[in-house]
Amino acid sequence: MCAVSLAVGARQLGLADVWAGLWDPASPAHAVVQQMRLPRTLLGLLAGAALGVAGAIMQAVTRNPLADPGLLGINAGASAAVASSAAFLGVATVGGYVWFALAGAAAVTALVYAVGGGRGATPARLALAGAALNAALYSYVSAVMLLDAASLEKMRFWTVGSLASADLATVTRVLPFVAVGLVIALAAARPLNALALGDDQARALGANPAVVRAAVIVAVTLLCGAATAACGPLVFVGLLVPHLVHALTGPDLRWLLPACALLAPVLLLGADVAGRVLGRPGELQVGIMTAVLGGPLFLHLVTRTRAVRA
Repeated sequence: MCAVSLAVGARQLGLADVWAGLWDPASPAHAVVQQMRLPRTLLGLLAGAALGVAGAIMQAVTRNPLADPGLLGINAGASAAVASSAAFLGVATVGGYVWFALAGAAAVTALVYAVGGGRGATPARLALAGAALNAALYSYVSAVMLLDAASLEKMRFWTVGSLASADLATVTRVLPFVAVGLVIALAAARPLNALALGDDQARALGANPAVVRAAVIVAVTLLCGAATAACGPLVFVGLLVPHLVHALTGPDLRWLLPACALLAPVLLLGADVAGRVLGRPGELQVGIMTAVLGGPLFLHLVTRTRAVRA
């Protein structure tokens, strides 16, 4: 998929041209590959891995198969913070956005947990709290952008979710946050497996439920905040990938999380390539394509859950 992402676009390249463009500065494809498609592909890898793993650990810790950073309002919190920083503070770079996105994601994560009932939170209450905050925060983002023409111009593609403006500086700024978030998430895989048996069983197996949940919140904040700051709010990636991977690996998070980190970038880059092909000579933003792919799946999951309960 990385090779396809480097080859497909407004100007079609063969794999030999892609290889020459990567290594030979004299190649006619060098500027296209190095300056435009390589950063876009690398950012897709990072954002996909971040969102896929974040969705998987959220589904595990909330025991909710419909949990997703977008559906629970975490991406909306990051978006609201970024929109505020652009409109009121004049921030216009990913390096500035990322700190506000992390703060917004952390605030909404804590708020959803508190509104959902704190320690007594149930999957249904968390989903309802996330949906309410998601609607309120995106309404705020829309109001800020409509009232500020400069913010609207700066953020109109970002709010849809896009990889088009990626550059190597963006990749290097978000890489440390995604890397730390992935390390924390993968380290929490074994204790999260124990937590699935209940808090008492987890303690008997040597896991501290409070510490595990705190670590998961930190990981989700880093992963979602960094991905949202760089690409905008991409929905359904964190919902779709864990369900696809679960059929292959089973529920063991020691296998499921690494598989999500591999499959989610494939899905995101595939959606990005499809947007470039279907939207020629322009392109359809990747956020639109992930919504087109994820919407029917969400309806299928809701229908299947209702059928199982019946």
